[in-house]
Amino acid sequence: MSDHIPLTPKMFYLGTPVVLISTLNEDGSANLAPMSSAWWLGDHCLLGLSTRSHTVTNLRREGRAVLNLPDASLVDAVDRLALTTGRADVPEYKRAMGYRFEPDKFAAAGLTPSPATPGWPPRVAECPVQLEVELLSDRPLSAPHLTALEVRVVRSFFAPAILNPARRHHVDPDRWRPLIMSFCEFYSLGEQVHPSRLAAVF
Repeated sequence: MSDHIPLTPKMFYLGTPVVLISTLNEDGSANLAPMSSAWWLGDHCLLGLSTRSHTVTNLRREGRAVLNLPDASLVDAVDRLALTTGRADVPEYKRAMGYRFEPDKFAAAGLTPSPATPGWPPRVAECPVQLEVELLSDRPLSAPHLTALEVRVVRSFFAPAILNPARRHHVDPDRWRPLIMSFCEFYSLGEQVHPSRLAAVF
């Protein structure tokens, strides 16, 4: 007999990587926003975001973004971006939660903008994984103010420190320690618990 209890949590953030999305503002300056509702399949990624976010406004207009994946060492920088928005006219619901307008998110986080491919927003130099993406589709969800944005990775950049020394075109999972968000708290990976037969296939 199961001892599980019925529960309806406020959210279902069961553990996903943190992503810093850089986009271009209307005036050409850069915006940087943390999020954690992202998953990949091949070179496609689905981003779950609020339609009221400045990031969504920028991504819909420009059609391009950079998905910067921080490792656990960057947790302080990521946390400094919490409760900030790139919108000068901070919406009342965000103001009530303590959000403030921050025009230079890179400086606020203490991160370094790195030149990307022309036409794309800057990458975050400190992030070990940087993915330049283009927007393919925008699918509103039935829940209010939520949308699923499908993007495709056009170019990807990886820090040598997380690559397998013997096979330089492979990321070494023992060297890559992504920052994870679980129920709005920060975590990272532990030791490998078991070898995977699937890994040998890919």
